Amino acid sequence: MAMANSKAVALAVGFILLNLTSHCYDVEDIGCDASILLDGSNSEKTAPANLSVRGYNVIDDAKAAVEKVCPGVVSCADIIIMATRDVISFSGGRRHSVQTGRRDGRVSLARNTQSLPSPSASVSSAIRAFARKGLTPTDMIYLLGGHTIGVAHCSLFQDRLYNFQNMGKPDPTMDLGLLTSLRKTCAQNATVDRTVNLDQNPLSSKVIDKSFYSQIMLRRGVLQTDQELALDPLNKSKVAAVAASSDFNTKFGQAMVKMGAMQVLTGTQGEIRQSCRSIN
Repeated sequence: MAMANSKAVALAVGFILLNLTSHCYDVEDIGCDASILLDGSNSEKTAPANLSVRGYNVIDDAKAAVEKVCPGVVSCADIIIMATRDVISFSGGRRHSVQTGRRDGRVSLARNTQSLPSPSASVSSAIRAFARKGLTPTDMIYLLGGHTIGVAHCSLFQDRLYNFQNMGKPDPTMDLGLLTSLRKTCAQNATVDRTVNLDQNPLSSKVIDKSFYSQIMLRRGVLQTDQELALDPLNKSKVAAVAASSDFNTKFGQAMVKMGAMQVLTGTQGEIRQSCRSIN
């Protein structure tokens, strides 16, 4: 499925879709059922963990185009998965096959996002959150590779720059050069919540590759969870192995497919929405 008329537009929405995909799994016994797309005063969109998610309009445009050709056939959940696949391909990753046939959920509640790990979550708690969905620590490590084209708002890691763990000092594990650079973008008393690239290698911040892992090994991880993964005694060797591997794109695609197949609605479950923002 083509998500845009040009490669440039697809690259621009790349992180948006990867982020949207990673946030589409809630705490219920349902996988990616597009419940995050539903509007409402207490929907998943309103949960703190999802306030940084963008790109809903991209999915709306894709849904509208698909409905004109084959109305009532393609679910919003499938559109998310196929669009993400295309963006990974456009961004330098390997194009992988995805399963289709998902149905859309009818329920979207903010409280159902409570199991999403925060950017400051410990490695062990992040692993437990992924494990609840049947994903292994290795799966998690490869899925974090999506951060290679990711961005983060300053508010998500500002404590690491000025007041780590309420000690009045920056995170001692952060590379000094990175600290200096991030402070220029994320001033302590700024009124605008700016964004920075999660992959601090300027040559690869818009490309799906393994550079992200090399960066966190150099203590240049922006998010606390990312950085701690490379320092964790049980997982740092796995991070190093990915950084040195020649098959990252294949393994990353496999991990995305595995996540996209978790506990989905099929058959007569759920529905195929006419609009991704509301139930039929």
